[in-house]
Amino acid sequence: MRDKNTTNVSQSESKAIDMVTSVDSTNNSRRGFFKQAIAGAFGAAAMINVMPEGLKNMAYAAGSDAPEITEVKIGFIPLTDCAPIVVAAEMGFDKKYGIKIVPTKEASWAAVRDKLINGELQGAHVLYGMMYGSQLGIGGQQKDMAVLMTLSNNGQGITLSNQLKDKGVKDGKSLKRVMDNENRDYTFAQTFPTGTHAMWLNYWLAANGIDPVKDVKNIVVPPPQMVANMRIGNMDGYCVGEPWNARAIYDKVGFSVATSQDIWVDHPEKVLGTTADFVAKNPNTARAMIMAVLEASRYIDATQNRAKVVDLISSKSYVNAPKDVIGGRFVGDYENGIGRKWKDPNYMKFFNDGAVSFPYLSDGMWFLTQHKRWGMLKSDPDYLGIAKKINQIGLYTEAATQLGVSVPKDPMRSSKLMDGIVWDGKNPAAYAAGFKIKV
Repeated sequence: MRDKNTTNVSQSESKAIDMVTSVDSTNNSRRGFFKQAIAGAFGAAAMINVMPEGLKNMAYAAGSDAPEITEVKIGFIPLTDCAPIVVAAEMGFDKKYGIKIVPTKEASWAAVRDKLINGELQGAHVLYGMMYGSQLGIGGQQKDMAVLMTLSNNGQGITLSNQLKDKGVKDGKSLKRVMDNENRDYTFAQTFPTGTHAMWLNYWLAANGIDPVKDVKNIVVPPPQMVANMRIGNMDGYCVGEPWNARAIYDKVGFSVATSQDIWVDHPEKVLGTTADFVAKNPNTARAMIMAVLEASRYIDATQNRAKVVDLISSKSYVNAPKDVIGGRFVGDYENGIGRKWKDPNYMKFFNDGAVSFPYLSDGMWFLTQHKRWGMLKSDPDYLGIAKKINQIGLYTEAATQLGVSVPKDPMRSSKLMDGIVWDGKNPAAYAAGFKIKV
């Protein structure tokens, strides 16, 4: 057995290190450092776990590894899954790594995108698909982007109006039947054209035989404005993050027809995003941001801490919603507004032993397949090459190993979505072209 204190690695471990570092195409010069850091994690994991807290947390906060800038503005939208940013700032996780996070409440995802691109924000709680859309210049200015880590899985939803409930709609099949028998325009809202909610809405509609491009009018509404717009009849349904699905039930204006985890269990959702320029100029600051938010994510995922987090994020400064509206689904207690209540094991997760946080290449690639499916991309891009460029796996690995957080051996993962189709990233062009309903 190898001595637990040695920093040498076995041949199999060396191969794993090479795999992880090989996907960091934006910072090849740092690979030697990555290998050293990861090798240390393999050989000295026990030492990290018993290291005095002060030394462990200062590992990257001194000398040449000190953050280049010490105050970072991180934008967020009032959604339950902004919690890691809020907790990192409010509970002092940021200070442990030599930075001050200033959470900045934004009005819309378009505002988040624009402020990231022009440098008003150093980072953001941001839609996964929006980062990839900006990288390719879909619907706006092209800018090279960087995904530092994934912030959350699950916890979004599709809400329909009570008027549809009164017509007998309770699921996708009954919605399709009512739409086929009613000669009028149907309007559905999502939060940003290339974002996650647009893709969940499109996927769910198409899986139920409804073409989201031809059969409905698709509009953009900022998350906090969804319920008010449904109340005055501006849409028949919407897809958004919590708590704005639960709020529709609370206000008696709508009901939940599906959760995003019904579409894809443990799907990627929000990310900690910035620009490639910011990472190139401030790699130590970016790493400190990951470490602070990763610790906050781990804190949130401890069941005993969730009530405290609800108290924190419910305030006017953050989500600005009643604790009762946020709290139920935050711990997996669901009701759909039409009589069903259940305990969902696939509720919103932020850490899950590091499985949430790792920026899988296949996750980013999936959003590109849907952009191609719905005509936002006219030809197939270099799916894997773009994902390697955006997702900062090397930088994430540095941060995670310092915290003793495990890193998956494979940057690709496989999942089966609601229609039974498996996504594994192996042939993205064929996957995008293989859907019956597409542009």
